[in-house]
Amino acid sequence: METAAAETIFINRELSWLDFDKRVLALAKEKSVPLGERLKFAAIYASNLDEFFMVRVGSLYDQTLLKDEKPENKTHMTAAQQLGAIMPKAAQLQEQCDKSYAKLLDALEKLGYQKINFEKLTKEQEHFWKKYFQTELFPVLSPQIIDHRHPFPFLRNQQIYLCATLKDKGAAEVYYGIIPISSQFERMLFVKENGITQYGLVEELVAHFANLVFEKNTLQKKCLFRVTRNADITVDEGMFDHDIDYREVMSELLKKRRKLAAVRLQFWQEPPQEIVKFLCGKLLLPAQQCFIQKSPLDLSCLFRLSGRLSSDGLADQFYPAARPMQAPAGFDLTAQVAKRDVLIAYPYQSIRPFIKMLMKAAFDPDVVSIKMTLYRMAADSQIVQALVAAAENGKEVVTVVELRARFDEQNNIDWSKQLEQAGCTVIYGFDDYKVHSKLTLITRKQNGRFSYITQIGTGNYNEKTSELYTDLSLVTSSQAVGEEAAAVFNNLAVERLTPTASELLVAPLCFKSVLLKEIAAEVEEAKLGRPSRIILKNNSVSDKDLMLALSDASCAGVQVDMIVRGICCMRAGVPNATENIRIRSIVGRYLEHSRIYAFGAEGRLRVYIASGDFLTRNTERRVEVGVRIRDAALIQKLMGLLDLELRDNVNARQMRPDGSYVKVKPAEGEPLVDSQMALYEYFKDGFSLPAAKAPAKKPKPAARPKPAPKKGLLAKLIGRRR
Repeated sequence: METAAAETIFINRELSWLDFDKRVLALAKEKSVPLGERLKFAAIYASNLDEFFMVRVGSLYDQTLLKDEKPENKTHMTAAQQLGAIMPKAAQLQEQCDKSYAKLLDALEKLGYQKINFEKLTKEQEHFWKKYFQTELFPVLSPQIIDHRHPFPFLRNQQIYLCATLKDKGAAEVYYGIIPISSQFERMLFVKENGITQYGLVEELVAHFANLVFEKNTLQKKCLFRVTRNADITVDEGMFDHDIDYREVMSELLKKRRKLAAVRLQFWQEPPQEIVKFLCGKLLLPAQQCFIQKSPLDLSCLFRLSGRLSSDGLADQFYPAARPMQAPAGFDLTAQVAKRDVLIAYPYQSIRPFIKMLMKAAFDPDVVSIKMTLYRMAADSQIVQALVAAAENGKEVVTVVELRARFDEQNNIDWSKQLEQAGCTVIYGFDDYKVHSKLTLITRKQNGRFSYITQIGTGNYNEKTSELYTDLSLVTSSQAVGEEAAAVFNNLAVERLTPTASELLVAPLCFKSVLLKEIAAEVEEAKLGRPSRIILKNNSVSDKDLMLALSDASCAGVQVDMIVRGICCMRAGVPNATENIRIRSIVGRYLEHSRIYAFGAEGRLRVYIASGDFLTRNTERRVEVGVRIRDAALIQKLMGLLDLELRDNVNARQMRPDGSYVKVKPAEGEPLVDSQMALYEYFKDGFSLPAAKAPAKKPKPAARPKPAPKKGLLAKLIGRRR
């Protein structure tokens, strides 16, 4: 039941996301984090913020244009109110970013890396950089004049520009000039001087010598700026004509994305007010969506700087090398899964056994089909190569490719073409639902009978991210799971939602409903005075129904622990609402991406892994797949993983009742627990071959022995999984 008290537990989704990015930025100034990694975290923070403005702010901007705009369903803020709350918070984040950037520069200088200030060059340096500008940059620059004869140009998304006010000699009229700083330039410039590595940014060099570009005019004032545009495109308008190639629709929409409305304007240093007013007027942007910063307009340059430290051999400025554990020689995932369910944990264990299993299936004469959902793939995907090999060997290969995987659309378009050319059947899923599941089904036929190997995962089939994201992959030969996975693929082929399942969670029809029943079951246990507990590991939480159910569980006395990396729209520890809920976020070396849902106390645990979060888009607008873990040993393994993360006092931050987060620090004498690194040791035996079973002892003869069961039945009894 929703009450007035329940209303106080909610946090706006967008503001929660900004809090998450704040936790990422915090790692850029964390002294325990090596400098090379701190540079990366600052760059990741900025990249996250770019995407936030392109997607989330872009979506809110679109909503403000609707006549019947509806407020969001938790804090009841309209799109305009959300934009009004976002902008000052983003401005505060920018101030913190500028301070962190200044500290990074100080740390780099102590290490022998000095930032070039082009406004304070010696005569020799001025001569050197002027020559570089004239020979390397000036011939490629494409300056533009804006006056009554020259219209305002289109400004590309995320490109850096210089804007200048110009005035002819003797004239009273002021007009404008713009210089695009092309991404074709090497943006980070390095020189060695007196044993010190100096580095500078090409846009600052162009700004310094801008008067040489407009030498026929008098340059009055200048500044660097960058535009961020809305990227929240929709495919609905392109799907009315079903004879149109879906790939062509997406290709056209990708072109459209580059021309959508501006949602943010960044200025470097102190911009002249007349230029700010001029650009805001042309881009139709209010002043609150303009940000002045001291750090570079695009902090992706810090990736390049971090790479320079690495190439210079400064290994001590980075995390110690850690590689996924490889399977032992002779490990055959296909053979192992015939004996027991196998759980693979990334990045602690290698994805190679899974790829080898796919490749083996491609050449196995008993394999009749391979079916797979593909959301984000690596640029050079061995997984796609295995599917191509299977198709070329006459297997039926069906792939569900989601072309709407944001910012991976073009990559998926290219892969879908290659899959089709190899003879694979490519399905593009639903008009109204994204297919976000991570599901593979290998079907074999022996002696007229079909058997299955099914893989259900929390992360994408991507070799690159499997070394950067924490994810889980269950591989099972369960006939029940295989039959349900086959039904899911058959439903996807005819654009039909899966209505029921017993082993799998399948959104949108049998995902949230199962989770609500599991929460309700723990509420009943608590009311009966029995031990009850819920542990949830998510990327994000925003589904109102699930949050209200968790609040009810808290009020009933259920102990709820939540590990939520990103967005969390519920406050923890609110009296009479969420006082028994504890929420923590783990942000560290790896991106926490696995989803684990555990219900119940010891002896009656129900544990699931899934591709979907507790976000409304996952529970209601996407095809997600999860699976209940049946193997008792794997259940304990997952519970041990959750316990490690709940004891983490290195990467964890705990939510307070006001929704803010505080870093978890070890108590006096308490050992440090870095769950991310501890999991290497925890999963070190994950690929171990099971010990050979000792031969069964012959039973003593009884007075009247009963007939022995048939061999086939005995084998079934021994091999039966719980």
